[in-house]
Amino acid sequence: MTESTLASKPIQTGEHALEGQQQAGATNRLMSIWASVIGKKVVMAVTGAVLFLFVIAHMVGNLKIFSGPVEINAYSRFLREVGWPELGYGQLLWIVRSVLVICVGLHVTAAFQLTLMNWRARPIGYTAKKDIEATWGSRTMRWGGSLLAIFIVFHLLHFTGGVVGFQPGQFEHLAVYQNVVAGFSVWPVALFYIVAMGALCLHLDHGIWSMFQTLGWATVQNTKRLRICSRIAAIVIFIGFISVPISVLAGWVR
Repeated sequence: MTESTLASKPIQTGEHALEGQQQAGATNRLMSIWASVIGKKVVMAVTGAVLFLFVIAHMVGNLKIFSGPVEINAYSRFLREVGWPELGYGQLLWIVRSVLVICVGLHVTAAFQLTLMNWRARPIGYTAKKDIEATWGSRTMRWGGSLLAIFIVFHLLHFTGGVVGFQPGQFEHLAVYQNVVAGFSVWPVALFYIVAMGALCLHLDHGIWSMFQTLGWATVQNTKRLRICSRIAAIVIFIGFISVPISVLAGWVR
C-alpha cells in the first residue's frame, strides 16, 4: 500500500463523517421545526394550500355532470389515462392520491398536536370566554375537521369504491354520471354530503385566511380584502359542490 493511499484514508473518513454530521444536523433542524408551534402552523398552511387546490379542481370536475354522461364519463377515463405511455393506466392518479393522503395526514397530525399544546398551555379554562373576533369558521374548526375526516372515508368508500350506498350490482366502474345519480337519489346520503360541504365551507372560511396569515401574506393594508376573498372562495366551493346532490334530488339531473 503506497503512502498516498494511506494518507487519503483519514481524509475520506473525515469527509464521510462531515457528510453524516450535516445530514444529522439537517434532520435535527427539521425535527426542531416540526416540534415548534410555528413549524406546525407552516405545515398546516402548506398542506392546506395543496388540499385547497385539489378541492377546486375536484369541484370543477364534478360540475362536468351538467354537461351530460358522455362528458363526465370521458373526464373520468382521462384522469386514469393521463401520462400514458410514460405512466401506466391510473398511475398518475395514484401518485396524486398518495400526495393527498400524506398532506391530509400531516395536516390532521399538526392540528391535533397544536390543540394538545394549546390545552397544556392553558390547563384551566377561562371563567368567561369572549369570542370577540372569532368567526363561525374558527369556532367550528375542530368539530368541522372531524366531520370532514369521516366524510372523506365515506366518500372514498361510496363513489370511489362503490362498497356503500349502492344496491348490489348498481355501482359501475367509470360510469360516473350513473353512479352520481344513483348515489344522490338516496336522500340521507345527499343530505350528509350537503352537511359535510357546509363544514368544508366553514373550514375554508377560516383556513384560507389562516394560510395567508401564516405564510406572511397578510398585512394591515390587505387584511380586510383577504378575509373577504377567503369567504367568497369558501361560499363558491360550497355552492359548487352542493349543486350536484340538490340537482339530483330535484330531478334536474337524472
